[in-house]
Formats: sequence, structure tokens, C-alpha cells
Amino acid sequence: MELHQQPGHLIRRAHQIAVSMFLEALGRELTPVQYAVLRKLQDRPGIDQVTLASEVALDTSTTAELAVRLEAKGWLVRQMLPRRQRSLLLTDEGQALLARLEPALQAMHSAMLNGLTEAERSQFLHLLHKFVSLNNEQSRAPLRAGPSA
Repeated sequence: MELHQQPGHLIRRAHQIAVSMFLEALGRELTPVQYAVLRKLQDRPGIDQVTLASEVALDTSTTAELAVRLEAKGWLVRQMLPRRQRSLLLTDEGQALLARLEPALQAMHSAMLNGLTEAERSQFLHLLHKFVSLNNEQSRAPLRAGPSA
């Protein structure tokens, strides 16, 4: 099979494009992974780091490092829970950041799917979701969906 027809290569290219579009639309203030963490905390305020990691498909050590960095930026606070766990909450500044980014995110999502018909957009997103769901357990950090998923 020719390289540019191989699923893994196309997925890698799609990821490159998605990250590039994210950074172009939102700047370098935060990364796509940092955005995912903040967005999940918006949906699930006060969840612990281990639960957050499972719900954004990250390993726990990466999530802990991200939480420290995001706290240093003033976008979240970590509060100690029993058994050395930490509860995470967005700060007002973190909430404001997400609100400020929303229009650029919507524009970026439209641009990503630009050129596809409505039916193709629906089919693409359906198949992408199906691919991720079917192969979730192959990930080093499988997604464990929480109540808002």
C-alpha cells in the first residue's frame, strides 16, 4: 500500500493539521491537551486528577504535570483530598480564558471541516468517533468516559 494511503500515516497527518490549526486559531497560550484538560474541568468541576486523566485519555503523571503548569498560569487550583488525591477547579481566570477562546474554536472547527458537505461532515465525525471507540484499548492511556461524555 502506498504511504499516503496508509491509515496510520493519514491519521498522523490529520493530527499534524489539527494541532497546526489549533495553534494558528488560538495562538500558543495553551496547547490542545491543556485545552482538553481545562474543558473537562469546566464540565466536571472538582474532579480528582486520576479521574481527569482517565476522562481525557492521559496518563496520571502527565495529568499531574499539566495540573501544576495550569495552576502556575492561574487557570486552575488544586486542593488536597484524602489519600493524597487532588481536586481540580477552574479559576475565574480559567473560565474567562475558555470563554474568550470559544469564538476562535468554533471558527477553527468550521475551517477543519470546510469543503465537506453536511452529510460528509456527519459521516466523517461518526467514523472518526467509531474508530477511536473501537481502538480505545490500544491506547497507552485509554479513555474512561465520565458522566458528561
